[in-house]
Amino acid sequence: MSSTNTNPIDSKKLEEFVMRAVADMGISLSAMMIMLGEKLGLYKALQQGGPLTSEELSNATNTSERYIREWLASQAAAGYISYNPSDKKFSISPENAMVLADENSPTYLLGGYQILRSIFKDEDKFVKIFQTGDGLRWGDHHHDLFEGTAKFFKPSYMSNLVQSWIPSLEGVEERLKEGAKVADIGCGYGVSTVIMAKAYPNSKFYGFDNHPPSIEKAKENANRYDLRKNTSFSLVSANESIGNDYDLVAFFDCLHDMGDPLGALNFAKQSLKNDGTCMIVEPMANDNMEDNLNLTGRIYYAASSLICVPNSLADDGIALGAQAGEKRIKDLVHKAGFTKFKRAAQTPFNIVYEAKP
Repeated sequence: MSSTNTNPIDSKKLEEFVMRAVADMGISLSAMMIMLGEKLGLYKALQQGGPLTSEELSNATNTSERYIREWLASQAAAGYISYNPSDKKFSISPENAMVLADENSPTYLLGGYQILRSIFKDEDKFVKIFQTGDGLRWGDHHHDLFEGTAKFFKPSYMSNLVQSWIPSLEGVEERLKEGAKVADIGCGYGVSTVIMAKAYPNSKFYGFDNHPPSIEKAKENANRYDLRKNTSFSLVSANESIGNDYDLVAFFDCLHDMGDPLGALNFAKQSLKNDGTCMIVEPMANDNMEDNLNLTGRIYYAASSLICVPNSLADDGIALGAQAGEKRIKDLVHKAGFTKFKRAAQTPFNIVYEAKP
């Protein structure tokens, strides 16, 4: 086989790539099935009452049996659930349920699918910014992005923030137990703020964000856990002062999104006590692009193209992107006047950096 151009076609490579592209198409279609599984409570019903026939699942979730029958087949074909032909019943394994049904599980991924839902709803906006080079602010995305992001990061923060990230910072955990003042910059829905406030009731936590709907949700989340006494949430723009007596200033998965991350780090340094600490949680990334060409990089580069880089460019920013890498973060930290910097902790998806004045 040959192409119309001068480059010969390798039939085996072509077939392999076609199958890979078809597999990706199947994954994309499955994403909608997963979203429906969450919205209709199908995974939870299978977890709590399975194994179930299509009729039993339909009755348990007040849905149409014919649609549920097809949905179940699609999920069984994907390997997300199991099918027993002898009794025509479907079940979900405990492991898969942790990912798809249990919101308190450290591996729960459904928030990521809500982010996907927002991305497809904003397709026309992405076409425009790719053509024009314009930015797209966080607040101009579909609202599913805000809720989905909070839901996506929550399991990781619940599993790591108090258990390993804060203990990895020099002297910070002791201060928080005794009573410290903490700023959570770019707090979003306040997931990280609330987790810390619950764990360290003697400390006071201040969440700051420039997105009004997120601040309102953060307040609701804190009220839900009766944390009014040691939490406070405020709408703050980039150049507003928040004081200069914080023991800890934290950035959770947001520094790379900012138009002026150097300015944000300067802001953090000015807000800290002389012996304070800045914690910077960033996506897992290597310094060189070729070292990020893997599954994690595939996800983060895509999210960066549609969410992180556009938000920065909306403010004529430097557009660090979600795969900035340690060297670039370190350079910014030192330019901001911090004298100490280290990688304090990491997970497969995040790196925690510690900076000190």
